[in-house]
Amino acid sequence: MLDRRDLVRQLLIDRGDLLVVTGLGSATYDVAAAGDHALNFYLWGAMGGTAMIGLGLALARPDRRVAVVTGDGDMLMGIGSLATIGVKAPKNLSIIVLDNAHYGETGMQPSHTQAGIDLVAMARACRFRTARAISRVEEVADARALLHTGEGPIFVSARIEPQDAARVLPLRDGHAIKQRFVAALSSSA
Repeated sequence: MLDRRDLVRQLLIDRGDLLVVTGLGSATYDVAAAGDHALNFYLWGAMGGTAMIGLGLALARPDRRVAVVTGDGDMLMGIGSLATIGVKAPKNLSIIVLDNAHYGETGMQPSHTQAGIDLVAMARACRFRTARAISRVEEVADARALLHTGEGPIFVSARIEPQDAARVLPLRDGHAIKQRFVAALSSSA
C-alpha cells in the first residue's frame, strides 16, 4: 500500500497549470500539504460531487488538464458520475481515488471497497479510456505520467494505508476559493 501524503506530493510535483479539484477531507488535506495553489479547487461539503465538478471544468476548459483527487467514500457516493464521464469522454480529465477502504471523515468505518467493490472495474464498464489500480511505489511514476499527459478519461485507484495524517487546512471560505480559482484560471489562460 502507498503512503497517501507522499503519493499526492509525487503526483503534483512540477504540476504546471494543472487544475486540481479535491474531495472533502483527506484528499483536500493531502493536496494542500503538497502545496497550496490558486488552481486548487477545494471542496468542503460536496460529498459525492467531486468527479462531476471535475467533469464540468474539463468540459468548460478542454484546453486544460483537470485532475480530481478524492477518496473512496466520496467516489462511492457519486458512483453514477462515472457513467456520465464515460459518455462525455473528456480527454483532459483524470480521477485519482485515494482508497484506504475506510470512511476516514466519519470515524474509519469500513467502506465498500474493503468488501470487494471494484472501482476500477466500474470505471472500465463506464468506458474510461484508462482505468487501473496502483498499490506500489514503482507504479506511481506511470500514474503521474497518465495524470499529466495521458488521454482521458483516466481513472486511477490508489490503494493507500489507512492512516490519520496531520491535517493541513487550506482556505475554507467557499466563495474565496472560487474567486481565487477563477482569477488564477483567467490569468493563466
